[in-house]
Amino acid sequence: MSKLANIDWNNLGFSYIKTDYRYVSIWKDGKWDDGKLTEDNTLTISEASTALHYGQQCFEGLKAYRTKDGKIQLFRPDENAKRMKKSCDRLLMPEVPVEKFIDACMQVVKANSHFVPPYESGATLYLRPFVIGVGDNIGVKAAPEYIFSVFCVPVGPYFKNGLAPVNFITSDYDRAAPYGTGAAKVGGNYAASLLSHEKAAEKGFSDCIYLDPATHTKIEEVGSANFFGITKDNKFITPKSPSILPSITKYSLMHIAKEYLGLEVEEADVPIDNMDIFSETGACGTAAVITPIGGIQHQGNLHVFYSETEVGPVTKKLYETLCGIQFGDVEAPEGWIYEVK
Repeated sequence: MSKLANIDWNNLGFSYIKTDYRYVSIWKDGKWDDGKLTEDNTLTISEASTALHYGQQCFEGLKAYRTKDGKIQLFRPDENAKRMKKSCDRLLMPEVPVEKFIDACMQVVKANSHFVPPYESGATLYLRPFVIGVGDNIGVKAAPEYIFSVFCVPVGPYFKNGLAPVNFITSDYDRAAPYGTGAAKVGGNYAASLLSHEKAAEKGFSDCIYLDPATHTKIEEVGSANFFGITKDNKFITPKSPSILPSITKYSLMHIAKEYLGLEVEEADVPIDNMDIFSETGACGTAAVITPIGGIQHQGNLHVFYSETEVGPVTKKLYETLCGIQFGDVEAPEGWIYEVK
């Protein structure tokens, strides 16, 4: 194991730290170049780049984990690569081949291996791959050139003092339009969520719950994460909608719920007026893995699930199993783990 960077691993937050290397590849004249690692953490682009004016850009988020025996592994990077291809397709950007995406992530982790936190810290190395449209362009059309880049930042565990439930409030704002870009991981979705998040925070809530944009009667997403609920008869249910971002964490939890915990799993409508069916609920995504939901406030009424202070047993088991797989303590399904060598 290489000598670790001089960082207080036990007190890491989720903020930018400049690491030594990042990967950059340019698409020009119909093809990607070979890409390379660079120490420069700045990009110089045309003032007329489509990423700046028309939002032609997408990104991903995944993590590298150090196991108990010092190995470094990535969790399902092929799924991030496939999702980025779909985001690129949606915004008329050239696809980054799956092999190129994984190779870029591997190169960045290997070159910055001293920034992968020690196992016992519970911290991880967060990777941010992205594609942006660049070059001289002023009309509303696809860019003449693109940049694909991957950088990394060591980040602390989301819950410093262990898993803890938080409360959410439904929002009057829409996260995405029906048949819009909700299922693509594009920056515009996140920019549009900043105001509704701030309004929820001002009222004392962790974030907001977005309802379906067509009828405002069904749960779609929780802030920038996917929603799931455990019913009183032990089903794992998560919303089904074309405007939800397909979370890799969510699909991993669906597999774990069925194959490891023996629960029935279903993607279905989740009416906001039918919260009584759930004994536990949560939000899931790369950053927190699972954020247990204590309660949801809707139209002035707070519906509390398992508890506002204690984590439900099924949510806890899901969290521990997925984290165990990611850190190498629980046997992973075939093809989920990529060792960085």
